[in-house]
Amino acid sequence: MSNPTTRPHISFFEFVSLLALCMSLVALSIDTMLPGLSDIGESFDVTRPNSQQFVISFLFAGLAIGQLFAGPLSDSIGRKKAVYAGLALFIAGSILSYFATSYELMLAGRFLQGFGASAPRVVTIAMVRDRYEGRDMARVMSYIMGIFILVPAIAPSIGQLIINFSNWHTIFLFFIVIAVINFVWLAIRLQETLHPEDRRPFTLPSIFSGMKTVCSNRMTMCYTISSGFIFGAFLGYLNSSQQIFQVHYGVGDMFAIYFGMIALAIGAAFFVNAKLVRKFGMRYLVTASLIAMAALAMAFSVFEICVSGNVPLFVFVAYIMASAFCMGMLFGNMNTLAMIPMGHLAGIASAVIGCVSLVVAASVGASIGQMYNGSLVPMTTGFVVLSLASLLLMRFAETGDTDDEVSAITPDDKTLGAK
Repeated sequence: MSNPTTRPHISFFEFVSLLALCMSLVALSIDTMLPGLSDIGESFDVTRPNSQQFVISFLFAGLAIGQLFAGPLSDSIGRKKAVYAGLALFIAGSILSYFATSYELMLAGRFLQGFGASAPRVVTIAMVRDRYEGRDMARVMSYIMGIFILVPAIAPSIGQLIINFSNWHTIFLFFIVIAVINFVWLAIRLQETLHPEDRRPFTLPSIFSGMKTVCSNRMTMCYTISSGFIFGAFLGYLNSSQQIFQVHYGVGDMFAIYFGMIALAIGAAFFVNAKLVRKFGMRYLVTASLIAMAALAMAFSVFEICVSGNVPLFVFVAYIMASAFCMGMLFGNMNTLAMIPMGHLAGIASAVIGCVSLVVAASVGASIGQMYNGSLVPMTTGFVVLSLASLLLMRFAETGDTDDEVSAITPDDKTLGAK
């Protein structure tokens, strides 16, 4: 349901596009770097291939911690000012990484990038929650994520193109340009979505009180951890993707094309979800997608055993695209379900949800990535275990709802969402 007190100065399409660009900083910061991981390793004499994955992991660490500050800050000073601060830190991190003279210094810059990018990521969700509720919010988030996912579809190709004509350092200049465009577009076109009367003081007691409220809500925390499990499975693939495609399958520069195909499968799912969520409801779609994801992983694992690990490339790509589609059906719905009881604490709730889910995801994803041993077994095992664990958590979230939780859910979303 739209907030009647909000008077947007931009069209729905521009609102969605702007917020998608805000969220895309994270995807750009990850996926544009993937073709350059081996070059970065060579530049800093990083001999262990799995250690190159820290270029991704450190960004997620900064992203997770930064959200705990960005969310409450946006509740206090307004959404736009919080994003401005985050973009400034993101640019500072990009500059530090560009001029880094050691691997450790470059990782510090990546952490700062992630810390800064946390603001546009978490505040984007709060901006949507300021204006929409329930299934309407899920629909808007699906469109935002659908446009946003085009970024990882083309980002590796952008990174490869930059490396072909220059070097991996230049990628950080590209990040700065995108951040400046984001800053200017936001400043000129978007009206502040948080009204002055709805702001909360940025004090430790206020922050801890809000965090306690979020963490004590069963529905919110179960869907937050479930979202972390699913994102962790994806990060397990993401951390190993360059090694799987370029080392295991030897696709060379075609890595960007295969990666883009898989990203487009996630994007297609977001648009499909936007069409289906009003008809079937979030819970029904989450349940169906988790079951499908688990079944796909089990079937692929059996096939992998039958062929003694010699899985043809086209079979692997088909499996990952199908699993990616399931993930695309999950991300927006799980985040929305976690946010449903938190309308009065949108900023800090989005921060806590984002932080907890990212800590879970980064831990799980890094573990899967570091277990990469030249085979697909660690990744597929992670998909099986994490999808089943998410199903169990979802069932737990839907039992013993408190009165507050039930009152926060629209009647047709208390069930599996069938209309």
